[in-house]
Amino acid sequence: MDLSWWSIEVRDGEFPARQWRDTHSAALIEAAVTHGAKDWAWRSEDFGVVFEVGFADASDWQRFRQLPAVVAALDAVAPDSLYVYRGRGGSAGAVQPRRPGPVPAAGAAGLPIEPEPPILARPPFESPMTPAGEDPLMVA
Repeated sequence: MDLSWWSIEVRDGEFPARQWRDTHSAALIEAAVTHGAKDWAWRSEDFGVVFEVGFADASDWQRFRQLPAVVAALDAVAPDSLYVYRGRGGSAGAVQPRRPGPVPAAGAAGLPIEPEPPILARPPFESPMTPAGEDPLMVA
């Protein structure tokens, strides 16, 4: 059976992702199984947790995604720590292998670093009472 896999990835943030999993795991699994999921798995990664769920039909995923329990679980995560995408998540591997990167050369130099801009002092304070062109120290 060819399943349509989806992943909900939660990264550690203000709170550990494992704490989110412990809180919402039962509701997510029940919602998935009762709405057509054929397979599911939780994975712990160095960065957080991944809930992978496989549906036989893409419309089952859409129904699952709109359930109040699922919406509440996803709303409990900070937006910058939540990733929802098609496919298996985390380190499940790419469809195509990565090309090897450049080999570090023996004489390679680092990129030049821009110097910080100089800090300029403010111009001297001129009193609004001092007429223009006169030295404020000489007025007496």
